[in-house]
Amino acid sequence: MDDKKFSYTESEGEAPPTEVIPRAKRRRFSASYKLRILEEADAATASGEVGALLRREGLYSSHLTQWCRQREQGTLLGSTQIGKELLAKVEENRKLRQEISKTRSELKKAKVIIEVQKQISMLIGESSEVEDEKIGSR
Repeated sequence: MDDKKFSYTESEGEAPPTEVIPRAKRRRFSASYKLRILEEADAATASGEVGALLRREGLYSSHLTQWCRQREQGTLLGSTQIGKELLAKVEENRKLRQEISKTRSELKKAKVIIEVQKQISMLIGESSEVEDEKIGSR
C-alpha cells in the first residue's frame, strides 16, 4: 500500500481528501398532510395497504401512531400557527357553549319561579276577594 496516497504532509502542499457528510434535517409535516395520510390509513381495508402507504410516503408506523394520538387529543393542528389559532377558537367555542348551557339552565329556573309567583299572586288575589266578600256580607 502506498502511504503517500493516504497521508498528508505539509511539504507536499496537497490538502487531505475531505468528504462533507450533510447533516440530516428533521422533516416537518403539515397538519393537512398528516390528516390526509391518516384518512388514507383509516380507509385502508386490504392487508398490506397501510404498509404500502408508509413505504410510498417514506414514513414509519410510529408517525401514524403519534398522529392518531394527536388527532384524538385534538392537538394535531396545534403545531402550526393556523392550528394554534384554530385550537384557541375551539377552546373559546367550548367555553361559550358551557356558558350558554348554564344560562339556559338559569333561565328555566327563573321561568319556574315566575310561574310560581304568578300562581301565588292569583291565589292571594282570589283569597283577598273572598275575604272582601266575607267582610262586605257581614
